[in-house]
Amino acid sequence: MNSQTIKQDNIAQQLRFLVGQNLLSSISLILFGVYVFLALAGPYLVPYDPLESNTAIALQGPSSQHFFGTDHLGRDVFSRVIVATRLDLGIAVAAVSISFFIGTFLGALAGYYGGWYERLIGRLADIVLAFPLFVLAMGIVAVMGNSLINVIYATAIINIPFYIRIARAEVSLQRDRQYVQAALLSGNSHFRTLFFHILPNCLPNLIVQISINMGWAILNAAGLSFIGLGVRPPVAEWGILVAEGADYIISGQWWLVLFPGLVLMLAVFTFNLVGDTLRDLADPQKRK
Repeated sequence: MNSQTIKQDNIAQQLRFLVGQNLLSSISLILFGVYVFLALAGPYLVPYDPLESNTAIALQGPSSQHFFGTDHLGRDVFSRVIVATRLDLGIAVAAVSISFFIGTFLGALAGYYGGWYERLIGRLADIVLAFPLFVLAMGIVAVMGNSLINVIYATAIINIPFYIRIARAEVSLQRDRQYVQAALLSGNSHFRTLFFHILPNCLPNLIVQISINMGWAILNAAGLSFIGLGVRPPVAEWGILVAEGADYIISGQWWLVLFPGLVLMLAVFTFNLVGDTLRDLADPQKRK
């Protein structure tokens, strides 16, 4: 059995230990699996077309025919909430992927080479973080235009500084290690040493940040849609569903806000807890 296999077995054992000892970790991983399943298969399992309206059954409460009730156009809220899972998770995955690759690349170069380049990248990250991030995302979407792709870009931009900071700090710690000097003496270029030897050792903390940013990205996309700067109706999206239902709270149609809001809250809660689980897994003190 090689060292890589042994390392993977140790991580698997530690994950099982953390899940067994922490009830919230178990719940978060179960919920994570549920959300992934709904994102992949949900649109094929819903009982009604999420865009089909029928004013004859508008604003009906939860029942055996419509689990989450119907909205002001008679559309099935349950079907719309389930279908929205794919869109919201898709926005989050796309945005976090962009911010991860760009932020990690810039931060790794800054941490490895240092000097004026590190100061420049550090100041750029500080400038972005100096703004309230949701307000900055609002401004970006307002300038670039109200569209799905611009929501993804705005969400990615506000998350890039987190990866810059983590990658810069991790690479700065690793660049003077003996294995780095050995890689350079073996004939590897600085670029290859950085991205094939140093960066893989920095991934655990970056992966934790990915999970946390997923929750933020979902909340950011829903928030933009709620204020009218995100995805446009009649597309099924959690923020849109909450915004549409907010007009009917006073008149007693509570289900229009409760169910989309609950699913959104659980999604953010799930990814934050998954991030905590991954942080514990990456903690050397808990892997002994």
